[in-house]
Amino acid sequence: MTNQPLSSRRLASRAARTHARTLARTLAFAGVLLVTPFIVTNSAHAQARSSALGYASTQPGAFPSDEAMTDPSTGAAEDGALPERLRRTTVALNTSEAPGTIIIDTGNTALYYVLGGGRAIRYGVGVGREGFTWAGTQTISRKAEWPDWHPPAEMIKRQPYLPRFMAGGPGNPLGARAMYLGSSEYRIHGTNDPTTIGKFVSSGCIRLTNEDVSDLFSRVDVGTKVVVLPKNAPHLAVREFGPATTQISIRPAPVQPRPAVMTMPSGRQAMNIPATSTLY
Repeated sequence: MTNQPLSSRRLASRAARTHARTLARTLAFAGVLLVTPFIVTNSAHAQARSSALGYASTQPGAFPSDEAMTDPSTGAAEDGALPERLRRTTVALNTSEAPGTIIIDTGNTALYYVLGGGRAIRYGVGVGREGFTWAGTQTISRKAEWPDWHPPAEMIKRQPYLPRFMAGGPGNPLGARAMYLGSSEYRIHGTNDPTTIGKFVSSGCIRLTNEDVSDLFSRVDVGTKVVVLPKNAPHLAVREFGPATTQISIRPAPVQPRPAVMTMPSGRQAMNIPATSTLY
């Protein structure tokens, strides 16, 4: 009988502790519910703005980041705005390559579409990260609008968390257009993350903003020659035109919202992943 009061006190103390833990969990959950609407509203605003430009991100944090860049001041800003050197423009370029050729200056993250007469259109690009750059000559073997993404087996082996298939659309890391290079696993394509332009981020593919890749896509045909220069090659001698110089007008290339794939000869699927979702 003398132990009864002590047992009762222990039971009461245990019940009090259990109640306190339950209350703490309930309050924590309620706090999440209170904060969530603000997070969703903010995210929805950002997504709406991106969708208007033909961009949509995969879920943030879904893939670990592996992007790399040599100089943070040279890439696109967090809001996707490109610095002057990465904006599409007509420049003076002395080259022996024929008009219609694409030249990729890997080390300077620039792509040139040769116009002839000593001129070219320059586009800012994102290129292969350390260990994934390459050089050589290819031809465009296939073109696709809003391409689907099938990660190759070797990429899935390195990153087993990647999806096995992603349908074309604004959230796809291949962006609005893709131009496949020969039978290789590389392509020139758009991106769902314009902040990666000007950086060394991909698995070897060449990426442009959706607006720029749509413009380039409209200019080239299957069979177009593509010259990829080594990363350590001397930069091309390029001169920008002054204000008084007559420049060739660059046609606007609106991004069509509805995904559609052009029927062309099939080529090996390649992939590179974006920075926020690291599909590169």
